[in-house]
Amino acid sequence: MWLNSILRPVPTRIIPPITSARLPSSSFDFLPTIKPVAVITSAMIPIVRLATSIFTFRKAKVKPAASASIFPYFPLTCYNLNMVSLSFELGLIRPPSEAYSLLIRATRNCPWNRCKFCRTYKGEKFSLRTVEEIKQDIAKAKAVQDRIMELAQKQGDSIASAAAAVYNSAFDPAVRNVALWMYAGGESAFLQDANSLIMKAGDLVQVLSFLKDTFPSIHRVTTYARSHTATKKTPEELAELREAGLSRIHIGLETGYDPLLQYMDKGVTAAVHIAGGRKVKESGISLSEYVILGLGGEKLWREHATETARVLNEIDPDFIRVRTLTVTGSMPLHEELESGSFIRASDERIIEEERLLIKSLTCRSHFVSDHVTNLLQEVEGKLPEDKERMLAVIDRFLALSSEEKTSFKIGRRLGIYTSLDDLDDSARRRAVAENINRLRNGNGLLDDKKLYALMEGFI
Repeated sequence: MWLNSILRPVPTRIIPPITSARLPSSSFDFLPTIKPVAVITSAMIPIVRLATSIFTFRKAKVKPAASASIFPYFPLTCYNLNMVSLSFELGLIRPPSEAYSLLIRATRNCPWNRCKFCRTYKGEKFSLRTVEEIKQDIAKAKAVQDRIMELAQKQGDSIASAAAAVYNSAFDPAVRNVALWMYAGGESAFLQDANSLIMKAGDLVQVLSFLKDTFPSIHRVTTYARSHTATKKTPEELAELREAGLSRIHIGLETGYDPLLQYMDKGVTAAVHIAGGRKVKESGISLSEYVILGLGGEKLWREHATETARVLNEIDPDFIRVRTLTVTGSMPLHEELESGSFIRASDERIIEEERLLIKSLTCRSHFVSDHVTNLLQEVEGKLPEDKERMLAVIDRFLALSSEEKTSFKIGRRLGIYTSLDDLDDSARRRAVAENINRLRNGNGLLDDKKLYALMEGFI
């Protein structure tokens, strides 16, 4: 397949393994897909444990500093067999900003699940989990933490090194998550899935309290929510949640333009977005609002930008986080794209849209471009102080020659460029040039579908 012949294939929901010097990327929403080196069946466990005991005996004189390698030492791989029974339930996604957070699944899937631009929970049914189920998962996470701390003590190593070794050798996603969380300091947690604020306030308070009591090191707890759900909570309930430890709520605004909200079947209006966002802010809970660049397509990009800015100015969230629209075959929007009723905006148009959005903002939010799909990830800062600097980055891109724009777009999608300054790196430029021909169609023109496929490969 042509995509596999590209110099640096795009990772599909893969976060690279950590060593003591390298953390996985935080620019993805999806959790990493775990690909174990070998599948260990229950029948193999006695054999592996025997091999472990022999290897441990022979390893006694070896210094434990090897934890910087991908597989630090064999006993750690086998040690994780003792953690299989401690696995707990995980959801599919978390915000990029929560890449190193402890993940606790409070609810399953999405109660709305109709948005045309989202594929995450399609075909899945929403359900609440009981407080007892959630507490059991928290207790299992604590047990994994205890095992890793015990391992560090036995090996005479630091907790971070032991956590890195377990992360690199474990094949269970829940165990890996705890290890990654410990490696990063163990200070934050994220409650999955798409709208855990929908839980009864009293139940959520119980979960938060148990979580904070079990892990005193956790200073920040965040979750996803819908604006509509936020409007249904009383000020008293939100205050109780804040006091119990809920630090931040992530809400998918997507757009502030009512016709576009209706077209995308978001299930809310701009007025509901404003009401829900303000309610969260007034409670003292930090608020992140998410915006999808390109959601208006070629037809509605101006309205999408200006009306989204209007709504954000009314809310004044702590964070505005942008990500760029991608359309995969499993999304309802894909049918609209194929039929021609939705016309995807070009990269250049999306950057123009982002410029208009930022120019129209008068709020005092942190503007964050923390998603791998964004062409200009360097466009971020504190508003209004950094507005001119962010606009200057956008203007720099728009002023590039056609050839330079093409090089940058492809280089970003291949993971070769990270910022506009990388265009000055001759080695990177050559690497991109070598791959451009593979993205051309029979007429020698760049094939837009292949270019989009590079970006969509990230999700």
